[in-house]
Amino acid sequence: MNSAKAKERRPAFSSRLAAHLLLLSFLGAHSLMAADTPASNPPAPADKLALHDHWTLQSSAKVEAKGEIISTAAFVPQGWHEATVPTTVVAALVKDKTLPDPFFAMNLRQFPGLTYPIGGNFSNIAMQTDSPYAVSWWYRKQFTAPATYAGKTVWLNFKGINYRANVWLNGKQIANSDNIAGAWRTYEFNVTEAVKPGHENVLAVQVFAPTENDLAITFVDWNPAPPDKNMGLWREVYLAISGPVALRYPTVVSKVNSPANDSAELTVTAQLKNGTAEPAKGKLRGEIEGVRFEQEVELAANESKDVTFTPDKFPQLILSNPRLWWPAQMGKPNLYNLILEFDASGPAKQFSRTEFGIRQVTSEVNATGGRAFHINGKNILIRGGGWTPDMMLRENSQRLRDEFRYVRDMGLNTVRLEGKLETQEFFDLADHEGILVMAGWCCCDFWERWTRWKPQDFEIAQQSLRDQIYRLRSHPSLVMWLNGSDNPPPPDVEQMYLDIEKQLLWPNPVVSSATGKPTTVTGNSGVKMSGPYEYIAPGYWEQDTPAGQPSRKLCNPGGCGGAYGFNSETSMGPAVPPLESIRAIVGKDHLWPIDEVWNYHAGGGEFKTIKVFSEALANRYGKSDSVEDFAAKSQLQTYEGVRAMYEAYSRNKYQSTGVIQWMLNNAWPSMIWHLYDYYLRPAGGYFGAKRAMEALHPVYGYDDHSIWLVSSQYENASNLRLITKIYNLDMTEKFSQENKIDAPPDSTAKIFTLPDVADLSPTYFLVLRLENAGGKLVGSNFYWLSTKAETLDWAKSTWWMTPTDSFADYTALAQLPKVKLKVTQRTELKGEDSVTRVTIENPNNSLAFFVRLKVDRGVKGEEILPVVWEDNYISLLPGEKREVTATYRASELGTAKAAIEVSGWNVQ
Repeated sequence: MNSAKAKERRPAFSSRLAAHLLLLSFLGAHSLMAADTPASNPPAPADKLALHDHWTLQSSAKVEAKGEIISTAAFVPQGWHEATVPTTVVAALVKDKTLPDPFFAMNLRQFPGLTYPIGGNFSNIAMQTDSPYAVSWWYRKQFTAPATYAGKTVWLNFKGINYRANVWLNGKQIANSDNIAGAWRTYEFNVTEAVKPGHENVLAVQVFAPTENDLAITFVDWNPAPPDKNMGLWREVYLAISGPVALRYPTVVSKVNSPANDSAELTVTAQLKNGTAEPAKGKLRGEIEGVRFEQEVELAANESKDVTFTPDKFPQLILSNPRLWWPAQMGKPNLYNLILEFDASGPAKQFSRTEFGIRQVTSEVNATGGRAFHINGKNILIRGGGWTPDMMLRENSQRLRDEFRYVRDMGLNTVRLEGKLETQEFFDLADHEGILVMAGWCCCDFWERWTRWKPQDFEIAQQSLRDQIYRLRSHPSLVMWLNGSDNPPPPDVEQMYLDIEKQLLWPNPVVSSATGKPTTVTGNSGVKMSGPYEYIAPGYWEQDTPAGQPSRKLCNPGGCGGAYGFNSETSMGPAVPPLESIRAIVGKDHLWPIDEVWNYHAGGGEFKTIKVFSEALANRYGKSDSVEDFAAKSQLQTYEGVRAMYEAYSRNKYQSTGVIQWMLNNAWPSMIWHLYDYYLRPAGGYFGAKRAMEALHPVYGYDDHSIWLVSSQYENASNLRLITKIYNLDMTEKFSQENKIDAPPDSTAKIFTLPDVADLSPTYFLVLRLENAGGKLVGSNFYWLSTKAETLDWAKSTWWMTPTDSFADYTALAQLPKVKLKVTQRTELKGEDSVTRVTIENPNNSLAFFVRLKVDRGVKGEEILPVVWEDNYISLLPGEKREVTATYRASELGTAKAAIEVSGWNVQ
């Protein structure tokens, strides 16, 4: 940084702020700058009172009293439901056992008010008039406001209300359903005159469900929707205090001097809110690691104003040699602290501490029409998955951390949020973990019914975007914002969005939609949303090229689904979970054959069954006669399908620029679209993705039988040795070759093409091993391949799939001899985790194929979940011996001893 200039411009700070900064340094400011995870359950700030526990909830059909009475201590809520906030109405009724578990079998269909067709998009369907959620519901909370609130400005905050509400506090109406409307808006009300410091207070909120003509929170074809359409106080509610002026949304926007990355220009901005009926003035002061800046601010009565420090006016905000924030695969996600203080006349002052990262995201549409992204001047291939919250929007901090751990373990660098804009905790985790977030509005509902919008809808959309940009812009994990999903907004709406994003200093690329449809405002999006979403043969991704198949139809303007460009959502279709999860989903009475309960846990629209996947499974691996056989074969097909998708996009970088697996997770227990299931059980798709995204990765090309090496690391790897072998089913070696190669940073290279090999068995195996100069294994792959060509019926392509015309034949796998493995284990404690090390050896002359390891809570105990396996669903050559680790929370083991359960395709 420019230290000389910084010294010249450092104003005299208050002793209180100096002490605050000194305290931060003692608390470990340095460790915060490059921390891996935020502190667990940080203490609530002294100026914040969470209104979380001991709410009561009731239907307005059962309550005659009005809000001005309900919000007083004189009202007694007899017979009301107990609730904690945040919660939707149905989530509260499930929690108190008024309603049964909606996730088991078809219980959800028995819920009152759930009358929409199976597989229908409830967001576009009117709620029946006799639904218990067609009327408003009351939330009521009694609490004592601290006596120290006297003389302060008191703010009542709602971080999310779905969809409209009337609010009363202590008998006084604070807001009504005209000014509380919009699920994605945040609300802060000045309740200084209504709150009673040191005394009991009563808050009452009357909530109304969204209609089919509202800009609500919706699920599309991913899963069903609850009958209340997720009405309620679905995000946190709290009181906050300030002096006369409140400080909100502190943000640092950075511009990095790339590619040298030797300096960065910082812009600091924050919102000031005057909570009084009198003008206010004072100084807004800030500090970033000893760099200090300040400016005078004047506010009119009740005025809110954004105050900004720019590097042209404050040169000390030009930093030399900054510690940059990088996504996990590129480097460390370094974080800094921004300290702000508003010093008004009088004793009242406002402080804030915000973490931020110095980084810059840029993008452009490249020569092949794909939107390419760069972090601090370096290319990055976006490889991610589509995120969904819980179907009833329930929050769970531990589960959230577990899911981020899975994302990191697989090697994904991006999570996409389609209209499900997550909590502060989610984005803080993404910042600390170095996971990019792709965010934007939802599809297939009123958010894209622009011709039906009324003036109030335009206002709600505008304010929703403002509120979300304010809360998201400070997070370095945000990589882009999409103004539309399945369709770009019309010109007037797109321009409205762009104006807001510019005004609020949104620092990242903005994309018109997740599709390839161009707009007259911003032109080509550079992304495509052309599927597929249904089962697709592994060779599809490499055979569908930019030149296109002459008989393809119904492709979006951005192209078809092959591994080129930026595919914003796609997959190889269903992801049938392992047997344990199937049992939990459908129950013992519906395990086999596949029936309506299975299909209810598929999707909606075109995806109401798993028929296409099941037919491919039967043709490729043989017809199943039991749920055990079907579940095992499903992991094989999902592993090879997910691996093929990610490998094709990696191999083709940067003709390919990004791919988002649809989806990463599920909102409820599901048979489709995930990399790990709702119970956090990683299976075939998880380990296929993890294999595909290892840092140094040898790849087989299904299109031309070529062998490639992909480096996803940003450092050079030289003097590598690639060993390629082909084996018949009986383990007869049919081909062997070694290649000496180098792997430059972030590279992809074709090494050679496999020759024709005579006398192959109908199913044969390709083994790829990559070793470094010291002989250590640094990358590997294992393919099962068929001598029967797998061909696609391009002429019958739809927007969701390309049918398979001729299937590969893997039925010979049934001929593999049974093998018995040698397994030993030891478990050690590592911090709060237990690590079980499993040594597995194949002493037989036959292959041990697709071996699954489980760590159980004692012999015959339940599987420990979540669990991070170093590798799983592995195949062992004759005589091969491997050690793999399983890492999990020690508390999950309890007093039991870890027990390893081993199964596999041909394992005794």
